[in-house]
Amino acid sequence: MADLSINFAGIEAPNPFWLASAPPTNTGAQIMRAYDHGWGGAVWKTLGTPIRNVTARFAANDYGGQRMMGLNNIELITDRPLDVNYEEIREVTRKYPDRATVISLMFETEDEWKENIERSIENGAKGLELNFGCPHGMCERGMGSAVGQEPLVLERITTWVMRYATVPVIVKLTPNITDIVQPGLAAQRGGADAVSLINTIKSLMAVDLDTMIPVPNVGGASTNGGYCGPAVKPIALNMVGQLARHREFDLPISGIGGISTWKDAAEFIALGATSVQVCTAVMHHGYRIVEDMIDGLSRWMDSKGYRSLADFSGLASQRLRNWEDLDMNFKVVAAIDPATCIGCQLCYIACKDGSHHCIYLPGDGSGKAPDTGFDRVPFVAHDECTGCNLCSLVCPVPNCISMVEVDRGLAPVSWRQFQSGEAKLPAYTYKH
Repeated sequence: MADLSINFAGIEAPNPFWLASAPPTNTGAQIMRAYDHGWGGAVWKTLGTPIRNVTARFAANDYGGQRMMGLNNIELITDRPLDVNYEEIREVTRKYPDRATVISLMFETEDEWKENIERSIENGAKGLELNFGCPHGMCERGMGSAVGQEPLVLERITTWVMRYATVPVIVKLTPNITDIVQPGLAAQRGGADAVSLINTIKSLMAVDLDTMIPVPNVGGASTNGGYCGPAVKPIALNMVGQLARHREFDLPISGIGGISTWKDAAEFIALGATSVQVCTAVMHHGYRIVEDMIDGLSRWMDSKGYRSLADFSGLASQRLRNWEDLDMNFKVVAAIDPATCIGCQLCYIACKDGSHHCIYLPGDGSGKAPDTGFDRVPFVAHDECTGCNLCSLVCPVPNCISMVEVDRGLAPVSWRQFQSGEAKLPAYTYKH
């Protein structure tokens, strides 16, 4: 049986599944209910000078029949008195001493940081997370992503925190920046024990074309918010991978962004994360999803022979390269299985109109498609195929179109090697 327990920068938890700082961690009652379902940790909804929220606060992007493929929110940090929050923190940490109860903080002055760091620790916090990522409302007040976008400011505030913190400190990074490595390194220079990423992406969800009011509608107007959910997962994976593989970065990572299943979590861990944080999926389906996450990850690890998360953590980041370091001589072509093809010809349309037109149809006048007895089955001209794999992506039949490696007897050569003169590439044949 796989061991899912973790030690994240000194914070121990029975499993890597934590709730992200968000509405699902707004109260102690919510977090205790989540722990009863099996969550290994929770990051408390950000504490700061309590604010006033507006309504409505959420808007969603549905796609392909899936509700809340992406979620936009304009909700801010806690709107409850700090004294009430600290009382509940004390109750949660007393009743669930084995869980990773981390307190998210966002303040302006060093004195405010000092006071609330001390109060958090006095009430049992296992760790602190510094919210340098919120892209709306708080950044206009000089906090949130306004800090995360300025590495020098991030480093200075992190240094403040480290003067007073006696528990591990996690810096939460904003994705609303050109290069995620720079704030990551700033957090490291400031003395942080770990980072978490990504926070939400600055976004405007949609426009109601009947009223011409962007959504969510707040009294006839709207504003930008933070985008999260399954749609942001590729962006989050990329940023986690960028940090994990950077030669100068050496802090534990808590991965956040579109995690809905055990498989999503495994991908973040494979790229170098130690823990993962979940928000939108819980808002959509409830706390019980963690039961499937724990079971699924454990079963998958058993099937692969992984005894602990450390056995596969970071393995995928070792396979990440800059584009110029990829093998230019690697070649794949598309192969269509006529026995499973349903003749929808989506691959033909996609290749002809959206790619390189190397797929042909029987009787289309090109003379390229041989007579196979399958009248509607497209044919791939392998000598023209660029190996883009668009056809396999649009095909509705699993495994009907596969990408097959072609052995051309050529040694691997990267663009960097070619440009430097270390190696040559074969002449490129243009299709007219």
